[in-house]
Amino acid sequence: MSTAEERQVSSRVLTLPNLLSMLRLVLVPVFLVLLIRGEDCWALLVLVVASVSDYLDGFLARRYDQVTRLGQLLDPAADRLYIFAALLGLASRDLVPWWIVLVVVGRDVFLLGVGVVLANFGFGPLPVHQLGKLATFCLFYALPMIMLGQAFPMLAWWSDPLGWAFGIWGAFLYWWAGIIYAIEAVRVIRLTGAKSPGRSDTLED
Repeated sequence: MSTAEERQVSSRVLTLPNLLSMLRLVLVPVFLVLLIRGEDCWALLVLVVASVSDYLDGFLARRYDQVTRLGQLLDPAADRLYIFAALLGLASRDLVPWWIVLVVVGRDVFLLGVGVVLANFGFGPLPVHQLGKLATFCLFYALPMIMLGQAFPMLAWWSDPLGWAFGIWGAFLYWWAGIIYAIEAVRVIRLTGAKSPGRSDTLED
């Protein structure tokens, strides 16, 4: 991140973009309850509101220089929670297999372990890989497509195949990005160890 970009990231909490992000988080349990109860139309409406607020908070943060550290944490957290909620709600109704839930959740548990290892070596989280963003995008839009087919059966003939295509591809990319992240973490740790006193300055790639 450049120095100019760093100056734009503030530690403010009460900003309009952050309030929109908090609204998204508050709506997660509402979304999950509606989905479990089979009220797919209302669940989709909540998801649309959350998606619009996601777009608005990003736009407003950039437009009015209100990018904050809190916002940078809340946005990806909200995305993941909606993905988890959609997976749990659909799996509880046997609309998606539980192994998909384990694949997606297992990947984040894996990265949590990588984060703990990095922290033990004195590192913070590494930059998010673009592949991870693409995977999140696929998953974030795959599950609503499956929900759309449940809410409006006349659309299922195209929404279900499209949703499953996005979902399977997104799950694959999700793990691929996670493995790349883990490899980069190992590289950073080895590089630091190689430069420490008493160790060789050379490092095999």
